[in-house]
Amino acid sequence: MVHSEILGSLFGGLWWLRDASWEKTVDCYSPGQGLMPASFKVRTVALDENKYEEVVDPDFGESAIGRVAPVDSGLWWIILLRAYGKLTGDYALQERVDVQTGLKMILNLCLTDGFDTFPSLLVTDGSCMIDRRMGIHGHPLEIQALFYSALRCSREMLAVNDGSNNLVRAINNRLSALSFHIREYYWVDMKKINEIYRYKTEYSMDAINKFNIYPEQIPSWLMDWIPEKGGYMMGNLKPAHMDFRFFTLGNLWSIVSSLGTPKQNTAILNLIEAKWDDIVGRMPLKIGYPAVENEEWRIITGSDPKNTIGGNCGKRSIKIYKLDASVFGYWQFTMACIKMGRLELAQKTVALAEKRLPLDRWPEYYDTRTGKFIGKQARLYQTWTIAGFLASKMLLENPEMASLLFWEEDYELLEIYVCALSKSGQKKCSRFAAKSQILV
Repeated sequence: MVHSEILGSLFGGLWWLRDASWEKTVDCYSPGQGLMPASFKVRTVALDENKYEEVVDPDFGESAIGRVAPVDSGLWWIILLRAYGKLTGDYALQERVDVQTGLKMILNLCLTDGFDTFPSLLVTDGSCMIDRRMGIHGHPLEIQALFYSALRCSREMLAVNDGSNNLVRAINNRLSALSFHIREYYWVDMKKINEIYRYKTEYSMDAINKFNIYPEQIPSWLMDWIPEKGGYMMGNLKPAHMDFRFFTLGNLWSIVSSLGTPKQNTAILNLIEAKWDDIVGRMPLKIGYPAVENEEWRIITGSDPKNTIGGNCGKRSIKIYKLDASVFGYWQFTMACIKMGRLELAQKTVALAEKRLPLDRWPEYYDTRTGKFIGKQARLYQTWTIAGFLASKMLLENPEMASLLFWEEDYELLEIYVCALSKSGQKKCSRFAAKSQILV
């Protein structure tokens, strides 16, 4: 049953290849080829008096709130394709010509050269989490973690031939640059905050404050919130802007994909444990911390009523006072805990969910800071809520299955990372030296 549903999702992702008649247009403009639909509807069309045909209407962003094309759906499709092969042993699907073409189209779209100087993927606001303004435009952590994972998946699945050699080379180059960039510049702990606190404006090649960040950007809540032995990947990094909010999905997927170092991954789980009431509360897991309120809410969300503390925030809202009780929360936290040997944390969250979700009729989300109330307009008996809970239960019962889905440290990438950090790009680094410097 599960395998057939996964297979259906994978085949569904090939729509844009099979029918060129679909025009992904908003007014007079069309986005690039390789875009994955965020959702679709199936409608029945009458052919004649007794014959009907089902037609799929995909939404590439032309019907979305804010008319924002999805970035994360294509990355998830690649990740799901690899997971299907790992769990079933059926690798024939990923070897198909149309699937290989789909992989290349998505990768070419993501790896296209542009004006950006960062290796992280530049996206518009609302291109992930939810199709409305959220203040995460630029280089949000969630997209970078999924991008990194999709690149590692693609490197495993791409058929190596004359037509893909350049693409494989581009993937390797981007992976090493991306891992260095995220580990070095997105990481936040007490040591890093102390460094930022003393930043000055600099212009040289050897500048410490490379992105023109001013210490006044450090929010007051962060000073007392971050624990001594914990840390996390910040939500976003752009020129002259650091978004210090904690976003759960990006941090969990950094652990699962080994985008973070082993020590960083351990520190992320330490922070979640230390700040359990803020990140978990009565129902795991919240999207992020802290909530945006008052004038900040008005500026960041454009006064969107669905991003208010008491409003209908939907499955993927920005605000903290809501539970993401879904496949995007439970199973990823369980995977991260299994990978890092912290089963007790995953068991604790699943026990909370098992006690409350059936009584609450499997709601879409929860409101208030601790998740005390069922969401004001939450849908009940939500598929992703049930699926995420069941996946977590199955992973806890069979932890060895999780090892098929997460990634370990890639020492070839790490070798390049250490060379870049030591500013010795002209000098060859040894694999032994790289292993000895997993965390800087």
